[in-house]
Amino acid sequence: MSKSKFERPTIVMASSSPRRQELVRSLGLPYVVHPSDADETVAADMPPDCIVETLALRKARAVADIRRAAGEGGIVIGSDTIVVLDGKVLGKPINEEDAVQMLTSLQGNAHKVYTGVAMIDAAGKHTEVAHGVTTVHMKPWTEEQIRRYVATGEPMDKAGAYGIQGIGSTLVTHIDGCYFNVVGLPLSLVSDMLATFDIIVP
Repeated sequence: MSKSKFERPTIVMASSSPRRQELVRSLGLPYVVHPSDADETVAADMPPDCIVETLALRKARAVADIRRAAGEGGIVIGSDTIVVLDGKVLGKPINEEDAVQMLTSLQGNAHKVYTGVAMIDAAGKHTEVAHGVTTVHMKPWTEEQIRRYVATGEPMDKAGAYGIQGIGSTLVTHIDGCYFNVVGLPLSLVSDMLATFDIIVP
């Protein structure tokens, strides 16, 4: 007999990102937030897909270990997103000028967004790790437009210094791949991964 939705394990988001929390909420599953303080440094020569999968797993494992030690269960989800332009990884800007430089390099070009997802059963041994890739095409922006956008504050906590779900959407002409992957959590991939834990959405 299949599980009812009331018997589903709680989803534990190892992230303080309001965007990821909103996406998980849209799945209609019970969830709690337990941000991870895992180290996010990686080797400089690590490929983008390995970066996001490594960091997603590191975040999920850190929270799963804490919950396991406390006798708590749940399916812990860790996620990490990076922007890659011509092989160069763009993380979150360290200041406004850094954001301006990132956006200047992105404008008028196409880049790839990688998001890694890791899931760990805190009460068991089951672990799943995967990633998604989306190509984002940007239109040309003037320096004045870029600086006005940076002044809104939106770019400062986002990989690549833009948010496709916000004002940054006006930068984008089109994408090839999953939109939610760019936001920070590819929902189709997430639902496929949850199915391996016997959690079916919807």
